Amino acid sequence: MITRRRFLAGSMLASLSGYYTSMASALDRLVPWRNWSGALIAHPRARLAPSSEDQLVDQIKGSTGAIRPVGAGHSFTALVPTDGNLVVMDKMSGLISHNEQANEATLWAGTRLADSGPMLDKISQAMFNLPDIDRQTLAGAIATSTHGTGRDLKSLSGYVTGLRLVTPSGEVLDLDENNNSDLFHAARVSFGAFGIITRIRFRTREPFRLRTQTWAEKTEDVLEKFDQSIEDHQHYEMMPLVHSDYSLVVAHTETDEPLQTLVEEEDGGEFISMVAATPVMLRKALIHTLAGLQDPTEVVSESFNALTNLRHDRFNEMEYSIPVASGPDCLREILATIKRESIDVAIPLEYRIIGGDDAWLSMFVGGPRVSISVHRMASQDYRPLFNRIEPIFWKYGGRPHWGKVHTLGYDRLRELYPKYDDFVALQASLDPQGRMLNDHLKYLLGR
Repeated sequence: MITRRRFLAGSMLASLSGYYTSMASALDRLVPWRNWSGALIAHPRARLAPSSEDQLVDQIKGSTGAIRPVGAGHSFTALVPTDGNLVVMDKMSGLISHNEQANEATLWAGTRLADSGPMLDKISQAMFNLPDIDRQTLAGAIATSTHGTGRDLKSLSGYVTGLRLVTPSGEVLDLDENNNSDLFHAARVSFGAFGIITRIRFRTREPFRLRTQTWAEKTEDVLEKFDQSIEDHQHYEMMPLVHSDYSLVVAHTETDEPLQTLVEEEDGGEFISMVAATPVMLRKALIHTLAGLQDPTEVVSESFNALTNLRHDRFNEMEYSIPVASGPDCLREILATIKRESIDVAIPLEYRIIGGDDAWLSMFVGGPRVSISVHRMASQDYRPLFNRIEPIFWKYGGRPHWGKVHTLGYDRLRELYPKYDDFVALQASLDPQGRMLNDHLKYLLGR
């Protein structure tokens, strides 16, 4: 039986992953920083690991040169690499306060998403939505507009109601709808360009359980019913199996049913290994046979367990968000291109829907969009595949995920976001010396 968790865990064939953890010794300056996939490397001259806001202010004021914050290193774009100062927020983690009446919780920015679910559950609160990978820090997740799935559910940035920001000059600013409103809406998705976020206040809800159903179905049938399915299910996604007519479908529906435990009998890596070892021209027959053997699964679990998955193996990823009406045609063209050109892709695509929000550079500003993701195992060169697929995303009005591989710069990005130039101007006013910018951010912002 091929479950979603085994499918996702087995979809990557690289070595075991690890996320970056900070070390305080001066010897760390000799140790290069690498992102989670291993594709990015940097040699910062200093690693700063503050344990308080006061210490962070002192470190910023006492430093010279570039400053870049780092979370778990789960971004595939070069947001972090610097030869200057790398600021690690691991020591600033945990729950700060919560408000039961307002359904809000304030957490330190270095808190891992994986820890936030159980942490909030203890105070009878929960996040509205979560991404399927939960190794990231909260600051890193909102900085890149990280999201889960659900037509009426926003990205994590959409649930932020307040921030504390330490600017490149060491000034401490509290931001919300009523205080520094423009900066608040810009900073919620800002890829670390305005300074170091130290604490984040989220709108939350009561804890909830989800019934998770997983099954295999023909991709065209899933697309035909997609609008109705996202009405029927709180969280809904499909994973098209490349070089086949099938998709793996995952539907989450809120329930009061008792918790159930799903026992997984085998590692899904065997399935993907079999697919990867099969010549491309024969994969359709193989996948159709295996899809026919797929038994539907159903399990009830806490929301923070149902929505997230542990990826043991490393990969690189490209993701674009597409206007909802154009999503099916974009997906069809990607699948047809891979099939027609016999591109060697063993990892399923991902197709999700996310509700709109009002953060200036949210990928979902202006209304809901579908996101389409393409993966490449970390042991493979991702460039040929991504270079072939990215123009298809452009054709359908796609916006790139800030933390995933893309090639767009300032001239193209300003056409995709109504407030992009306002964002650039605000960043320059807070950081006239460009201390928060590395080469990649300069490319994004045209500085």
